[in-house]
Amino acid sequence: MENTQIRKEKSCGAVVYRKGIKSPEFLLEHMIQGHTSIPKGHVEDDETEEETALREIREETNLEVDLDTAFRHMITYSPGEGIVKDVVFFIAEAKPGRMINQECEVTSLEWLPFEQALNALTHDSDRETLRAANEYLKRKK
Repeated sequence: MENTQIRKEKSCGAVVYRKGIKSPEFLLEHMIQGHTSIPKGHVEDDETEEETALREIREETNLEVDLDTAFRHMITYSPGEGIVKDVVFFIAEAKPGRMINQECEVTSLEWLPFEQALNALTHDSDRETLRAANEYLKRKK
């Protein structure tokens, strides 16, 4: 009989933005594996979703942020056979600070306006998340 055990994984992150001159700019990560993404990473031990998002943003970008948990967007996908992964995204406004990419994972970091950020993202699920976050920001004004 075949083993059909499904392994569940969970990551958390945030759409990080800063106020631009005309409109918000969004932070994208160019990853070592070659894709462009939004800051996120695996939940560790007994962390909350919020703690994971804050830690991952700090580790990958060196930035401190104000996390807005009123925005919560979840995507689910399979990164490999027998694995189902949930990723919870919040939205976060970056505080002033020096960006430093986590060299073991991130080749570079970039602030882009919405349309350029949308086009730069590799995965449709990240584009969907960015669209939802942008709409949320427009409603919040």
